[in-house]
Amino acid sequence: MGQQPSTRTGLIGLTTMKLPSPIRLRIVFYPDPVLKKPAANVGRFDAELAALAKRMIELMREAKGVGLAAPQVGLGLRVFVCNPTGEPGDDLICINPCFIEMSGGEEREEGCLSIPGVTVNMRRATHVVMTALDVEGKPFQVTGKELCARIWQHEKDHLDGRLIVDNMSATDEIANRRAIKQLQEQYRPHKRQNVKTSKRRF
Repeated sequence: MGQQPSTRTGLIGLTTMKLPSPIRLRIVFYPDPVLKKPAANVGRFDAELAALAKRMIELMREAKGVGLAAPQVGLGLRVFVCNPTGEPGDDLICINPCFIEMSGGEEREEGCLSIPGVTVNMRRATHVVMTALDVEGKPFQVTGKELCARIWQHEKDHLDGRLIVDNMSATDEIANRRAIKQLQEQYRPHKRQNVKTSKRRF
């Protein structure tokens, strides 16, 4: 069972951090430490937050991804965006998300925009009911199945500081060893302000 929906008051770990200019945001790559830190609940809903979400959608689309979480652009906030179809009308912005129901199970290969070239077999629930807040702080509830459910779980893992590489089997480790080593060798810390595959990547 999941937690009760968050409201704009009483949030645990609530933050009202100053956000950087959206145009400066870029996708950060493994092994950047921000990807391993649990994100804080959002406590301020304003034009800056809306601009952040819009920029995240742009970056997700540019990278041909289906989901992107705020830690993936260097911000420790519980925000993710997603779009399983690529159609603009299907963009979804989720702030302080909670899963209140999860059922079913299926193992499939997943990739990640922050860990390019790496794919890992992940078992996920096939049915998820999620509550979240929109950019105005209004609560909503949605139900996702199959791909939608998988995307939401992948992105919520990012908000909790978990990555697909944390769940690699011995076979996955062997298959991805070279790609991970290359990412580690190429990694350069990015400056923060206040804060190759056709597979679907999140």
